[in-house]
Amino acid sequence: MEKHILINIGRQFGAGGKGVAAALGERLDIPVYDNELLQKAAEESGFSPAFFKKSDERRRLWRFGNLFGLNRVSSYATSAIDGTELFKYQSEAIRDIARQGNAIFLGRASDYILRDMECLDVFICAPLKDRVSRVSERSGMSREEAEKYILKKEKARADYYNFFTFGNWGVASNYDLCVDSSMLGIEGTADFIIDFGRRTGLL
Repeated sequence: MEKHILINIGRQFGAGGKGVAAALGERLDIPVYDNELLQKAAEESGFSPAFFKKSDERRRLWRFGNLFGLNRVSSYATSAIDGTELFKYQSEAIRDIARQGNAIFLGRASDYILRDMECLDVFICAPLKDRVSRVSERSGMSREEAEKYILKKEKARADYYNFFTFGNWGVASNYDLCVDSSMLGIEGTADFIIDFGRRTGLL
């Protein structure tokens, strides 16, 4: 019987987690779910995909006026939806995809959401200076701007993960493998993860 493969990838911002996930997907011929999760969650909830994208990996309240792009005062203007509802819809989307077949999930606390299933949980990290260089090069920001942006994004990710999982984002004991992508590069990191997964029987 063919093995059911599920890989969850947590990542520091700017560490190349998305690139590693793409390389893994190509090598293993497994779909990678990132923004696709937002689309599926939006479809299941009835809210717009743009709303889910705006609130992605953030823990906060959103007014219904913002949900539907309303510019006028309405009976919904003072109503709000808690971030826990968004997490619920996204969690259902992740579990539904995981039950259907092989998948690689990028972020969004998927390691916690699928904790009752056999998965390879990986965390991609890199020294701050390397992440600053990557973000600065791809965005055109100065190094100072890139560092501030990275720290802001990471705080949001940590707050999101810690709130919904009651755990600690980026702590090594949460994962099967933690890898510094600056050591082997994107492609080499993907190869290393595959070798590790096969040695452990998780791939």
